[in-house]
Amino acid sequence: MKKTFMSILLLGIMNFSFAQNSTIEKSVTGIQIGFFGTEIYNETRLSDKIALRSQLGLNAGIFGGSLYDKTGFILYPELSIEPKWYYNLEKRVRKNKNIKNNGANFYSLNIKYSPNWFEISNYDNLEIYNTLSIIPTWGFRRNFAEKFNYEFRIGLGYGVSYRNSEYLENEKGAIMDLGFKIGYDF
Repeated sequence: MKKTFMSILLLGIMNFSFAQNSTIEKSVTGIQIGFFGTEIYNETRLSDKIALRSQLGLNAGIFGGSLYDKTGFILYPELSIEPKWYYNLEKRVRKNKNIKNNGANFYSLNIKYSPNWFEISNYDNLEIYNTLSIIPTWGFRRNFAEKFNYEFRIGLGYGVSYRNSEYLENEKGAIMDLGFKIGYDF
């Protein structure tokens, strides 16, 4: 009886010590690469389920068609800040799923700013306009190996491009955010 009680007590202590806490990480910093850019980011915990993601990215674009002599590419900077609500942490913990480095589903409000600082392209005299967008998104983040992750997101929002000319009006309209990136957490 004494051995059975000690075994149950030991298993209970081990189970408690190895159980995941159902809150997001205090801070996660990393880099992610996708088809249309790369970014360095930091997610800082604001509460048990809410994080604030800030990032500096280098976006990529491809263009072509009958208006251009050849297919073109462009790289340009982007800054963003994004509150994220990870809504299924408890469910993932109950199912013994990995939530390390905020591996869960989320809703977010992505606020992006693309400044006209520089552009890298195979075409001369391209100009990127200062653009501000606000995009509600849904997505998920999962982890594999020790420090690697992948993240998918989709959203539809509103954006404004501020023209640098008195002859052109600012452009406004819907902006879609669709992305899949693979990353590494430091």
